Amino acid sequence: MKSVTTSSFWKLYYSLPEDVQRRADTAYDLWRINPRTHGLYFKRVGKEQPIYSVRIGRSYRALGILEGDSILWFWIGSHDEYVRLLRHL
Repeated sequence: MKSVTTSSFWKLYYSLPEDVQRRADTAYDLWRINPRTHGLYFKRVGKEQPIYSVRIGRSYRALGILEGDSILWFWIGSHDEYVRLLRHL
């Protein structure tokens, strides 16, 4: 699976604390090797659209939309924000 990011994803990423950025980098490295790696909990969360989530530690998530054989990462942030976003998907 290919991975693509949006500019808004990077704005959110760079606003995260550095330790969270490092955890996100590690999670991404694991995801590239195997999206189903235990602990990432890569799963579909969108009811209408093919939106997927990946866990970054206990308190952060990233969201992407599956388009063909690529996932377009568009959001990264805290679990609380993630829960609020899911209500609108």
